[in-house]
Amino acid sequence: MRAAQGFAALRARADLVLLGPAFVAAIAYVDPGNVATNVTAGAEHGYLLVWVIVAANLMAGLVQYLSAKLGLVTGKSLPEAVRDQMPRPVRLGYWLQAEAVAIATDLAEVIGGAVALRLLFDLPLVMGGLITGCVSMLLLAVQDRRGQAPFERVVVGLLLVIAVGFFASLVVAPPSASGAVSGLVPRFDGTDSVLLAAAMLGATVMPHAIYLHSALARDRHGRPTGDRKRPILVATRVDVGLAMLLAGSVNLAMLLGAASALGGMAGVDTLEGAHAGLGQVLGPTVAMFFAVGLLASGLASTSVGCYAGAVIMQGLLRIRIPLLVRRLVTLVPALGLLAAGVEPTWALVLSQVVLSFGVPFALVPLVVLTARRKVMGLDVNGRLTTVLASGATAAIVLLNAVLIGLVLTGTS
Repeated sequence: MRAAQGFAALRARADLVLLGPAFVAAIAYVDPGNVATNVTAGAEHGYLLVWVIVAANLMAGLVQYLSAKLGLVTGKSLPEAVRDQMPRPVRLGYWLQAEAVAIATDLAEVIGGAVALRLLFDLPLVMGGLITGCVSMLLLAVQDRRGQAPFERVVVGLLLVIAVGFFASLVVAPPSASGAVSGLVPRFDGTDSVLLAAAMLGATVMPHAIYLHSALARDRHGRPTGDRKRPILVATRVDVGLAMLLAGSVNLAMLLGAASALGGMAGVDTLEGAHAGLGQVLGPTVAMFFAVGLLASGLASTSVGCYAGAVIMQGLLRIRIPLLVRRLVTLVPALGLLAAGVEPTWALVLSQVVLSFGVPFALVPLVVLTARRKVMGLDVNGRLTTVLASGATAAIVLLNAVLIGLVLTGTS
């Protein structure tokens, strides 16, 4: 009996050790872009877009598992696998759009950190952006010098801080259960709601996280074979499921909290306005939790985003740039926008729309490659998996097409 219990405990610890890569990728799903889009959606449209968060997180779970599976089965990251299928001119064009996505990602994360530091310490935005960049360099140095496992632990710790920060408002002001349920019915209310839905989708099913997870899983577990492969694939599904459940819950808490506390208020369609509104309605402690959650989100996600950019460049172009050098280069556009006085929340929302347009370029190759027996062998996607992944990709492309049509025609 004791031997069986001891074996079960060892097995549980072994399974726990296998978890981690998906939680690093999940940081991309709770970055400042998510905060801006979800809070804006809740404040302006109440519970209307709850269904977008639920659908986007279900899509994200499937996509992240496929990305991790590709890395584990082939021993290649998604950018490396794409590189092998493309001639050089096409590959360069593909890299340019992926790089634009990476820059948009970094823009959102640095701006979010800067806004949080201004809310907490009244620092100028440019100084806050610099501090966010410097702290992210320290986090990247942990990954560069001590390996992936310590980096994962730091990121998971920040993810828990983010969760506490955004669940605080729900404890003080619980949302309407009937309103949340009604928000599960897919619908829009004018061009602005479509714009926000596209931004929420881009902030949840993030392209750089799709590229990155394949590398994270491969670098953590190598390319398992034989009897070792199946347990790792099962553990990866658990890893993705738990990470997406946590990230999805945090995203939902952001929207529900804004709908409950800020709905109908004027001037709460920015991060600063939302912070002030929460302080006015729920008190300074809840407002402080909001700002701390935003800061943890910015610090963690900008590190993960920079890591993803390096994976993309190395995979597509075979060019390796030190992470700290890349951190300095990608920090410049965000600092430039902050110095120019661009409204931070609007910049965040627009950056997420850019990410939404980049999603198909990551999703289509992922679905195609994981559906090829020549690439995946016995671990090729089943027919149902391919249908679901293809449907998710089609839905994202359709939403973007509707957004373009509404914006160009000026329909409201």
